[in-house]
Amino acid sequence: MDFNNTQIAFHSKSDNDLNRAYWLFKIIGYPSIVKIGKAMTHFAIKFKLPIEGIIKKTIFKQFCGGTTINDCENTTKELYKFGIGTILDYSVEGKTTDEDFEKTTQEIIATIHKASGNGAIPYAVFKVTGISRFGLLEKANDTSVQLNEKENGELNEVIQRIDRICSAGFKNDVPVFIDAEESWIQDIIDRICVSMMEKYNKEKAIVFNTLQMYRHDRLSFLKKEIEKSKQGAYKYGIKLVRGAYMEKERDRAEKMGYASPIQPDKKHTDSDYNKALELILENIENLALCAGTHNEKSSKLLTELIDKNRIEREDKRIFFAQLLGMSDHISYNLASSNYNVAKYVPYGPINEVLPYLLRRADENTSVAGQTSRELSLLTIEKNRRKKK
Repeated sequence: MDFNNTQIAFHSKSDNDLNRAYWLFKIIGYPSIVKIGKAMTHFAIKFKLPIEGIIKKTIFKQFCGGTTINDCENTTKELYKFGIGTILDYSVEGKTTDEDFEKTTQEIIATIHKASGNGAIPYAVFKVTGISRFGLLEKANDTSVQLNEKENGELNEVIQRIDRICSAGFKNDVPVFIDAEESWIQDIIDRICVSMMEKYNKEKAIVFNTLQMYRHDRLSFLKKEIEKSKQGAYKYGIKLVRGAYMEKERDRAEKMGYASPIQPDKKHTDSDYNKALELILENIENLALCAGTHNEKSSKLLTELIDKNRIEREDKRIFFAQLLGMSDHISYNLASSNYNVAKYVPYGPINEVLPYLLRRADENTSVAGQTSRELSLLTIEKNRRKKK
């Protein structure tokens, strides 16, 4: 695999698209500017200043597909022209009422119906905190703590919402990712995931759990889950990622005086991620994998493991995935070589997906080499086009 072929990577992008992305990543490359920009954005929202137009033409256009499912249609079609699927990700956060949780549940089910029979949309996805109160999950996470009658009823309602989503996935033959979250609510999510797999994954993986490999316990967890799934006669769906809550995890562990669940360094995270890939491919008959990664080495390793294990590149049990607006050099070059690839396509009202967008800005600022890599590839392609 050659991930440096910028002609393939940016073939779908106009010169204006390239320039917008270039200047956006250029700005994101300065942590001080990102910090000021975030403060100004929060100020503008608080005082209802008209900034949606600016956001929509810049960071929203780069990282989001639209404000509604139908708005994402053009993005979905454009990606599919190049053999890349769309994972519609309703990225509205911070809701707290049952009415909001029900609305989000219905929206997720709507993405499943949109994906039904549509080869351009291979998966659906949701976060449990999008349909549940965080504090409830935090209390239910600890098996030694007894929930009161009201809390038990509330938890049952959450499980019913999850079951409705997974049932819709099963009936429409659309696999569903249940995203990973903070470690102090992840155990209850893991338990619910398994209960859904036992119900819906008898023939194929419909329900997928997400493993964050920046946690030092996830490789051993994966080994146990594989064995449990074999004994329980169900398929285990895995979305494998490095993770998204590292600083928060370390800060909480330090403040509360417990051992951090986070790997000692990136080297250990990378090592466990790659070992997990090897383990999954060795047991693929009982598993399904979506490798969510922007890492070239892990992506290249997975292509080699597919060949080594004599698995067809088009085998739907194995997908690569990246976020819209990032790592196009990985996505498009993989798709060009006939591997299964999908992009996460976030959507939602602009003011309600801002927390997601600001995290993307933070991620590109904090992850070593992320922004410089994007800028380098964009510069190479801009120069290549000038020479034509």
